[in-house]
Amino acid sequence: MPERKPRKDAARNRQAVLAAADALFARGENPEGVTMAAVAAAADVGKGTLFRAFGDRTGLLRALYEARLEPVREAVEAGPPPLGPATPPRQRVPALLDALLCFKLDNRPLMLALEEGGSGSPYQAEHYGRWHGLLDAMLGQIPGPADSGFTAHALLAAVRADLVEHLAGHEGVPRDRMRAQLADFTAGVLDSGPVRDLPE
Repeated sequence: MPERKPRKDAARNRQAVLAAADALFARGENPEGVTMAAVAAAADVGKGTLFRAFGDRTGLLRALYEARLEPVREAVEAGPPPLGPATPPRQRVPALLDALLCFKLDNRPLMLALEEGGSGSPYQAEHYGRWHGLLDAMLGQIPGPADSGFTAHALLAAVRADLVEHLAGHEGVPRDRMRAQLADFTAGVLDSGPVRDLPE
């Protein structure tokens, strides 16, 4: 019985921290300004509590990303068309990319912080590997692109957080136009055949 209180406190603190981080990122300010100290202060917990729960800033960003992503993940894993697993790959690929674009548009500061933060290659991040693996598998079932792994990387590059921020934030491209541009680009990639006999 005495062991339950710390677990409840830890769960409550974790939720308070995620809510505080969520609110800070929702303000749309510079992602780098959302520091562990700022989150701890907003959540009214000590920095030690924060580091014990999430390890570091990247761990906190991943946890917040996973919490916000839950509806998209559920739709992809078990939802109806066009995102769900019963959808033919030719329709599911553009639907998945559109969902990722919309998610990044709705979570621009968080996604910038997640994709630019941490150490090592962003292509080795767990969240990137998840989407690449799914796209690779779907593309492998579609006649057209010869190399599904490379094509998956190229398509995901079109929804990178830094590109989304540049287009939406700096160039002021409207959301609907970005979605239409991505749909056109994806259709062109899916309809293209392999390139042969490149000049040396």
